[in-house]
Amino acid sequence: MATKTKRLEKNRGKPKGEMQNWELRLYVAGQTPKSIAAFSNLKKLCEERLQGQYRIEVIDLLENPALAKGDQIFAIPTLVRRLPEPIKKIIGDLSNKERVLVGLNLIPAA
Repeated sequence: MATKTKRLEKNRGKPKGEMQNWELRLYVAGQTPKSIAAFSNLKKLCEERLQGQYRIEVIDLLENPALAKGDQIFAIPTLVRRLPEPIKKIIGDLSNKERVLVGLNLIPAA
């Protein structure tokens, strides 16, 4: 995981009609164990469930602290689902897979 803002493009090669764009932002503060775990858990979940229909933007608040204001980030790591709307936020290392899937509306709440 790079310490700067980084984007992972995953929609290449798919016809536009087949894509549902998932725009995800992961806010971190450096390469702490929680930040690294959150990125790893998110990437694994996206590969399993969204299969190339997503973009992850990692924002390191140590390098770009002003970016926290736009999404009202008060804790880190925080995942923000920007698309599809509505905007959703999940705080933590994303290790509770069921909680993350419910939070992203990928499965219904029990």
